Amino acid sequence: MLGTVLLGTVLLLLALAKPVCPSPASRRAEALKRLLEVFGMEDPPPPPAHVKQPPQYMVDLFNTVANADGVTKNPDILEGNTVRSFLDKTHSEKMQFLFILSSVAKNEKILTAELHLFRLWPRATEGPKRHHLCQVSVYQLLERREPDDPPGGKKLLAARLVPLQGSGWEVFAITQAVRDWTADESSNQGLLVTVQGLGGSPLDPPPLQFASSRDHHESKKPMLVLFTDDGRRGASLPTAGFPGGSHPRAPVLPAEVPVPVRSRRSPERLQPCQRHPLSVDFEEIGWSGWIISPRGYNAYHCKGSCPFPLGENMRPTNHATVQSIINALKLSEGVSSPCCVPDKLYSINLLYFDDDENVVLKQYDDMVAGSCGCH
Repeated sequence: MLGTVLLGTVLLLLALAKPVCPSPASRRAEALKRLLEVFGMEDPPPPPAHVKQPPQYMVDLFNTVANADGVTKNPDILEGNTVRSFLDKTHSEKMQFLFILSSVAKNEKILTAELHLFRLWPRATEGPKRHHLCQVSVYQLLERREPDDPPGGKKLLAARLVPLQGSGWEVFAITQAVRDWTADESSNQGLLVTVQGLGGSPLDPPPLQFASSRDHHESKKPMLVLFTDDGRRGASLPTAGFPGGSHPRAPVLPAEVPVPVRSRRSPERLQPCQRHPLSVDFEEIGWSGWIISPRGYNAYHCKGSCPFPLGENMRPTNHATVQSIINALKLSEGVSSPCCVPDKLYSINLLYFDDDENVVLKQYDDMVAGSCGCH
């Protein structure tokens, strides 16, 4: 009886010790988790509850910074590596605004903060027009107050003269206020905008109106735009923009010199080091609900041999050339031939909805193999 029990215990321990191969589903989940880490996230943001159009400013900025595949046209266009947009949460007709910044990470450095207000066409008025300009002032509210309350403590952030004729976006820099809010979330009591005459006298009714967050089209709603940097940077390979600066097409690699195939047993191994397509489809991996642009991109990958002697078309480093010679002459044991790897990497940009349905433009370094070489 004891022998039977011992045998059963041994078999159970062996069964527990036997390695279990992960299922395809668990491997996919682990792979997607690792991919999210590359994009600086722990979990994918949920898709917006309702069909939502991103602010046109953010779409235009994406198209300025990146080509259709999201690859950066010029790395110097964007200040920092993140642009966040926030819509007003007060839904008030009064020119008082509140932006919730809880999605800004603690490690993000605030570089620039801008208040974007859409100036409406002036209303028709009777009699001669005595004013052509008015002064618009933006204040940081220092006390909690309701939109209908009289002005309380406030701090002037920006002021300038604005023409009464015409319409369009007016942008005010409010960087220091946003830095205060991110340092102490409880200090965020919102913003107040006033319109005054040239002598500083209040105008009632004000001849200039800005679109509110309640009564106007989504594309004209008040918006706060933050340019930040989260400190995530690429490695040592060059990450400059494509040749030609803002030219949207992919870089043209030097013509590869074909290597004749001498053996039918391993023709692929004898192909020269070169770049090959590697498609990343966000819809295929289930991310299309929260990523606005691009729908996917070509990451490319490097494949091929680096045989002796290394030609200039293989873009070898001096170290790779020496390693190739040592390998060919068998001067040292355990020295392999150089490897075919990316020698230039480009960044990509994602335009997406975050957890709070704010639209974010983020640039990620070292995401596209721009060219390959023997290293």
